[in-house]
Amino acid sequence: MALALIVIALGTLFGAAAYAPASVLVLAALVIGGWLLAFAVRERAGRAKQQH
Repeated sequence: MALALIVIALGTLFGAAAYAPASVLVLAALVIGGWLLAFAVRERAGRAKQQH
């Protein structure tokens, strides 16, 4: 069920992206990329703490 909701949400977002201005898409990509980078750094720091 969750997978179906994710697919529907992504379809809606990609459909909306076709009509959004390029500046909005770039800003959204930067925000998502920053969030992913912060998540990766936090996860790596947490794993490094567990090993030592």
